[in-house]
Amino acid sequence: MITEEREFIPILLGNDINTYSMARAFYEEYKIKTIVIGKSLTGPSCNSKIIEYHADQYLDRQEVFVNVINNMATKLANKKIILLACGDSYVELIIKNRALLRENIILPYIEEKLMQDLITKEKFYQMCEQHELNYPQTFVYKKMMKDNFILPFDFPVILKPSDGIKYWANEFAGQKKVYKLKNLQDLEQVIQQIYLAGYDDNLIIQDFIPGDDSYMRVMTCFSGKNKKVKLMSMGHVMLEEHTPHGLGNTSVIMNDYNEELSEKIRDFLENIGYVGLSNFDMKYDQRDGKIKIFEINLRQGRNNYYVTGAGYNLAKYVTEEYIYNKVVNFEIVDTEHLWTVIPMAVAFMYVKDKKYLDKMKQLISNGKVNNPLFLKGDNGFKRIIYLSKSHLSHFVKYKKYYNK
Repeated sequence: MITEEREFIPILLGNDINTYSMARAFYEEYKIKTIVIGKSLTGPSCNSKIIEYHADQYLDRQEVFVNVINNMATKLANKKIILLACGDSYVELIIKNRALLRENIILPYIEEKLMQDLITKEKFYQMCEQHELNYPQTFVYKKMMKDNFILPFDFPVILKPSDGIKYWANEFAGQKKVYKLKNLQDLEQVIQQIYLAGYDDNLIIQDFIPGDDSYMRVMTCFSGKNKKVKLMSMGHVMLEEHTPHGLGNTSVIMNDYNEELSEKIRDFLENIGYVGLSNFDMKYDQRDGKIKIFEINLRQGRNNYYVTGAGYNLAKYVTEEYIYNKVVNFEIVDTEHLWTVIPMAVAFMYVKDKKYLDKMKQLISNGKVNNPLFLKGDNGFKRIIYLSKSHLSHFVKYKKYYNK
């Protein structure tokens, strides 16, 4: 595959669908090879012809992170480096260590105070309240409460950490991204399990919004240096992953359009002074007809290629803003497109609504579909073996976990 030299080079942190999708976006727009740094020599970014991959198992430790990034920046002293995180812990490391990183590194991220407010869910919901953004009915559980609390809504409920970064730093058997719990006994048991593992912050208990995966929505945004939103793209989730660690990760998305919601989120981002890429997780509540926000990710989502694949290359938006200082007009994406990271045969088995199945088939028939992991030409033997095994494993994973 032909690559070119540019005055800049992207460095992406992580090694999953997110990193490969962004590397592909940079390659498709600029024919540039991206540096990806992860913790292990595996994953979709390994053995790729469009990626120079490096691994350091201690990358998420502050002193290692600063040394690795600065050493790379020293070697590339004649280039500008766009540093992008593809995981929450890397976002935090970038923002907290901004002053320690070399001058040729471009950091399209907010300041630390705003980061802390946004990643702490109870503070984020307070901000949503102030800006009239809908979110699920919420109860903030504090460790000192033990079993002395009464919920203002009925079961089932959703349980999740207020601070996801702290939560994942304290691993335990059976750990999940979110928990759907049917009764008080199960809720108290999981709460105890989380705190025994070492997590010590608050927990969020929320009213469960009924509806399958197809009630989920995502919104991806890019805000420029002037804190004005330049791009918004909504996605209608058809299917999510259902493995314990993958629960909540999207598997199939159709692009969607909602101008009213987009403008509300635009006002929110501009009023708080946001810069860079952001991603919102949301769900449609059929009980009152409102779309309710669960969280904001201070980065592009794992599913970011649903935007690029629809014709709005996220890498281009970042690069034109931070490298070429070009003026970009505000746009809300209204293109129809289908994004998937699983075999379509699996999607057709587990997407239940006929109108969505028909729409998916129509988009496929019109050639408006892609899987970001399969790029023509990036087909080395080791990579194809890895992708084939990973791709086919979804038949087993959905059969095992879908109804759990």
